[in-house]
Amino acid sequence: MTDHAKPTGTRAARTRGRRKVGRPARLDRDMIAKAAYEVGLDRVTMKAVADRLGVSVPGLYHHVEGRDDLMRLAAEYSAAQIPVPVDRGQHWTEWLAEWARYSHDAFVAQPQLLGQFLAGSIGVERMVEHVDAVIGLLVRHGFTPAEALDAYTVVSECAIGAAVSEIRTAEAARAGRPVIAEYHRVLARRAPDELPHLRALVATPPAGPPDLTERIRTVLVGIAVRRGEAPRVVLERDLGPGGADGDGAGDVIPPGLHH
Repeated sequence: MTDHAKPTGTRAARTRGRRKVGRPARLDRDMIAKAAYEVGLDRVTMKAVADRLGVSVPGLYHHVEGRDDLMRLAAEYSAAQIPVPVDRGQHWTEWLAEWARYSHDAFVAQPQLLGQFLAGSIGVERMVEHVDAVIGLLVRHGFTPAEALDAYTVVSECAIGAAVSEIRTAEAARAGRPVIAEYHRVLARRAPDELPHLRALVATPPAGPPDLTERIRTVLVGIAVRRGEAPRVVLERDLGPGGADGDGAGDVIPPGLHH
């Protein structure tokens, strides 16, 4: 029998670096979710994820149903990466404002994630640690679990709504159809005495919609008042990025490390 020469030099390096294509015995949906997330929600395809994992596309089909399934996995994984603010002893309003900003920024950065969220693709299982962390912190600030969940829900919904508005505004601007221009277009087609309030608005348009901080502040004032706290508890606090404690960017921890 003739012995085959072992690859040497550059050929050996290429051989070591090449990942075998097939169906690894330990491939599971968590690995696939992470790979799809790393590929990017805007670039997810069966081939891209298979290449990332070093498997064949048919092998990948043993674990997922197709691209839609991959998108759901990637979205769930991405949502679970939204950091939970660290409890540094800050007031509950500051903590919720931080959470709102992280959530809002994640959706604005990945519009596809927002689409998956609105489609109901992000399951509860991926978000339970976030929810538990939020409820635990607010309970320590005197909320009941039910009040804590309500506060988390309304703040999150405000952040998501702000993200939707920001994404729509950016898309309209890219398409060359900003909202104010659309108002002018519509008004030009109507009689001069129609829509008088809208005409007054476009004649002296506001600088822009309220920023995220002010939107969240409005929601937090409502939460505070319902809890019997004075509005100044919220109105007098710096809820902007970094707040009163500095940037805080290094003070976030990924979900799953709260134990």
